[in-house]
Amino acid sequence: MEIDLSQFSQVFFEESLEGLDAMESELLNLDVKTPDDEAINTIFRAAHSIKGGSATFGFTQVANYTHLLETLLDEIRDGRRQMTSAHQDMLLLSVDLLRNMFDALMRKVDFDDPQLAHLEKQFNAALEAGNQDSEQSEADVAAETPEEATPSQLCWTIDFQAGSDILRCGNDPYLMFNELRQIGELDVKLCENESPDFEDMDPEACYLNWQLTLVTDQALPRLKEVFEWVEDECTINYSSEEVSPQPVSSDDNESSAPSSLDETENQTAQATTADNDALAAVSTNSNNELAKPKAVPQTKSPESSSIRVSIDKIDLLINMVGELVITQAMLGQIGQQEEINEESLISLKQGLEQLATHTRDLQESVMQIRMLPISFAFNRFPRLVRDIGQQLDKKVNLVLKGEDTELDKTVMEKIVDPMVHLVRNSLDHGLETPDIRLAKGKSEEGTITLNAFHQGGSIIIEIIDDGAGLDTDRILTKAKEKGLVTENEELSDEAIHQLIFKPGFSTADAVSDLSGRGVGMDVVRRNINELNGTIELKSTQDKGSRFTIRLPLTLAILDGQLVRVGNHTYVVPLVSIHESLQVEPERINRLSDGHELIRLRDEYLPVIKVFNEFGHKADASEIKDGLVMVVDSNNEKVGLLVDELLSQQQVVIKSLEDNYNKVPGVSGATILGDGTVALIIDITGLVSLAGITNMKEHAA
Repeated sequence: MEIDLSQFSQVFFEESLEGLDAMESELLNLDVKTPDDEAINTIFRAAHSIKGGSATFGFTQVANYTHLLETLLDEIRDGRRQMTSAHQDMLLLSVDLLRNMFDALMRKVDFDDPQLAHLEKQFNAALEAGNQDSEQSEADVAAETPEEATPSQLCWTIDFQAGSDILRCGNDPYLMFNELRQIGELDVKLCENESPDFEDMDPEACYLNWQLTLVTDQALPRLKEVFEWVEDECTINYSSEEVSPQPVSSDDNESSAPSSLDETENQTAQATTADNDALAAVSTNSNNELAKPKAVPQTKSPESSSIRVSIDKIDLLINMVGELVITQAMLGQIGQQEEINEESLISLKQGLEQLATHTRDLQESVMQIRMLPISFAFNRFPRLVRDIGQQLDKKVNLVLKGEDTELDKTVMEKIVDPMVHLVRNSLDHGLETPDIRLAKGKSEEGTITLNAFHQGGSIIIEIIDDGAGLDTDRILTKAKEKGLVTENEELSDEAIHQLIFKPGFSTADAVSDLSGRGVGMDVVRRNINELNGTIELKSTQDKGSRFTIRLPLTLAILDGQLVRVGNHTYVVPLVSIHESLQVEPERINRLSDGHELIRLRDEYLPVIKVFNEFGHKADASEIKDGLVMVVDSNNEKVGLLVDELLSQQQVVIKSLEDNYNKVPGVSGATILGDGTVALIIDITGLVSLAGITNMKEHAA
């Protein structure tokens, strides 16, 4: 039976990914020396739920793998096995692997990763080592009481009467029988039972009953786990009898008995390290390529098409819709009047005011539905910091602040990659190794802080480290080597810091999987600019660095300044505007390449004539005749020549690329109150369109 992934399994995928997030969080916070019982239970429950759901939907690859995790975790929580750092690493790698498995299932492609087989070998080796320790311990007891303590298996008889609706619920008895085969020897017998006549049969109903005979050393709770998904709709009876054990010779007992109390203590000590030894044996091949567990490569998952919303937000939205219905009824009643008198006009004005108020409230309520706490983005960084810190032999303390700060789901999905680049750079280039930090009088543990808060209509995200800071001399030397700066050019520390955002720039001496290719910081700035945001950098040598990202709360609505250029209206993002002014002729300079500069408080700014770039006529063709709007582009100022400033208002952003090709210098469009279309200016794109590649050179 083919499963409708779009209807049922999508919920399972979302819940499973949330379970993996919970597993990862608990594993990162787990103290392997004194593990918390509730943390182990939380990890076990997540693995158990994923295994059960996967088996129900027929995802056998996921179900079989999570069964290994569940078995190991079950022994740990029952006290039969001691938690080790090797187990912690295996389970964290398993979280990554399962995420990739679910990604493949959601994209409906085959999953083929050699890491799966490698991790399965590790788990089997660990479980085998544990079984050997258990067998040795049982043999020791048998030596003392050979007849009474010899372990025996049970023969279970399970009468399984399937409910008629079991298939409708997506449960497959074959998958349950297959899981029983993994814990013992199973014999399946189909029972004779009365079935309806052929013409009376329901093709979706189940009329079969089975008698199962299972020989296993597992207890009743393990058997019930197999059927727990169907126990409410089926009738299941269990009975058991002992299977006679094979006789054990006295010579064997004598040889397996510990010769002294010291040997018993040694065996107990060996049990705590057997897993690690087994894992080391599996993790090593002839070339030592697998001597250390390798991180599972992360694939880019498709953006989630659903979102969980608080019932309070839904109730508020329903109330707003109710208010709109009442206002619409009132306006409709006025519209039905044959004559409009003064009293009707007053009621009409009141109704329109109420309509405007309710529409604004409805807009805010709808936007709140898309808002999520930034903790959804922050939660992936503890794992990232831990893994890279271990790889670089650096001790790192990650501090998260402002996790309840909310922003639009779309913005959050697009800001994660830039944040990952910045945190990796802080770990690789910023924080020093423990010995260097101690030599500088710092604590050996470095600190990276992620902070988020609202400021006006924007969200501010800070990435702060207390590392070495930016080495201005080294950056300047590298920039001169790459031809980004001339030999005699003098730059301030702030200008030198901005060089790290140049394409192809890197101070790394060698290329690694963390840095050195010179694409990281350039991509960061470009991605943030595409979100209509800005990034600022402040750094002090030997004190640390602070990256400050400013973003709009949502990409759906923009606070904009309307401007007129000839007969056309454009929208400039309000967050990018510094000021607007009229410029006297004596403050205007023309360069040999045709560009013009204005002098503003001892600073020279290039000016872009918007009408030239967009190819239409304007009232003011010269700078002295129009208005210059000073805006921000990549932390540098540039002037836009316009004819007139109009109103400021919120505009709904509509993408042009859904129906047209991308237009240089334009990020989107909006529909104004009078029904006309206004283009939204992409400042960075407009600067590039005007041919201003280096504003500092133009201002020099």
